[in-house]
Amino acid sequence: MAKAKRYTPKEKPSFNYTKGTLLYVFLVPLFLSIVLALFTTNIKAFIFNTISFFLFLTVARLAKKGFTQEGLYHSNTFAQAPKIPYKMLAGYLLGGATFFTAYFAGHQDFVKSAFLAVIATIGYYLFYGFDPRKDKFQNLGDVSASFVLETIQEARDKISHIEKNMLHIKDTLLYEKLTLAVSKAQSILQTIQEDPKDVRVARKFLTVYIDGVAKVTDAYTDMDEKDINAQTKEKLHALMDDVEVRFDKELTRLKNNNKFDLDVHIDVLKEQIKH
Repeated sequence: MAKAKRYTPKEKPSFNYTKGTLLYVFLVPLFLSIVLALFTTNIKAFIFNTISFFLFLTVARLAKKGFTQEGLYHSNTFAQAPKIPYKMLAGYLLGGATFFTAYFAGHQDFVKSAFLAVIATIGYYLFYGFDPRKDKFQNLGDVSASFVLETIQEARDKISHIEKNMLHIKDTLLYEKLTLAVSKAQSILQTIQEDPKDVRVARKFLTVYIDGVAKVTDAYTDMDEKDINAQTKEKLHALMDDVEVRFDKELTRLKNNNKFDLDVHIDVLKEQIKH
């Protein structure tokens, strides 16, 4: 039986994996310089070029971490600004690496090396920008941001675990039902991010149902599918139908609550206008 098409979560970070490729281009001439210095037994040049190579490699890796953080930040409605500004650190280190390479490895004078370092740093920030600095927290009510973030991350981890288990499920019908459940769970998470005030009630729901689905997929993948009889599979299918209904009810509850809040704000505004 053919396997259903793999589900792609909507909340994956919109991170462009080619971003920062230019930083790795700097490594090519440095690597060639290391090889040349090695063949000519120029120990001093070999040491300086090797240090330069690893400095630029560190810049590229720090920047990649920064780009990944930035992608996560922009792809989520509710997000905390990165605690470690990897993009900024990469920019400063790029300036230092450029100065070291020009002054020590390239034998340029101090002023020219410093100038190149400043130009490299400015060019980096103009091209890649800065790390996000402002937290995206709205409609918190009386709940803390850390509590909301913890709840959302916990649910995401469970969903990711379910998706990994789905890779090993060959039962097409069960796979499709799990795909639908994951999609609805993502919608619930998105709704919570847009209005986190209901997170306490939603947390219980997410913990019970998403964790329950994760445990079911764990038990299923721990067994050989050939050993699972038709009756058990029917029970699983019925269970996933129940999960779908429960997810729909929770999503409707959350959206209706948001509509109620909007109606209240409209009524309050009308009263203010009258007076």
